[in-house]
Amino acid sequence: MFNIIPRSSLLSNIARSDPFTNVDEWFKGFGMRPFSMETETPSLIKIDLTENDTTYTVRAEIPGMKKEDVKVQVDGNRVSISAETKQEKEEKEGERVICRERYQGSSYRSFTLGSDVDESKAQAKFENGVLELTLPKKSGKTSKQLEIK
Repeated sequence: MFNIIPRSSLLSNIARSDPFTNVDEWFKGFGMRPFSMETETPSLIKIDLTENDTTYTVRAEIPGMKKEDVKVQVDGNRVSISAETKQEKEEKEGERVICRERYQGSSYRSFTLGSDVDESKAQAKFENGVLELTLPKKSGKTSKQLEIK
C-alpha cells in the first residue's frame, strides 16, 4: 500500500536534489570521441534516390571533393560510390598547427536497387559537390566503372 505523509507548509518550498538525475548525460559519448582530430571520421555520403518506369536517379552530396577523387561502380543492381581526399602537410618555419579541422581520408557508400542497371547507358555528372547518376533499368548482369563528366 501507499504511505501518505502530510506536507508541512514550512518545507513545501524546499526542492529535493538528486545528484544522480543526469547520470546518463555524464556517460553520453564516453569513449566515442577521438583523442586526435586526425582520427575523426568523415560524414557519410548522403544520397537522394528516385525512380520512374525506366530510370533510377541518384543525387549524392559529397562536399569538398573533386570529380577526380570520386569513383562510381555499377554491378548489376548494386551501386557503389567512393570518394577519397588527401591533405598535404604544410608547415612553415616558426609556426605550429593549433587546430586542424580539414579531413583526410575516404568515404564509401553502396546500395542495391530493385532491378539491374543498363551500364552502357548510365551517366554520371559531378558539379558543386553533388554527384548525379542517371541509371537506366535493364535485366542483365555486367559491371562497368562510370566516367564522371
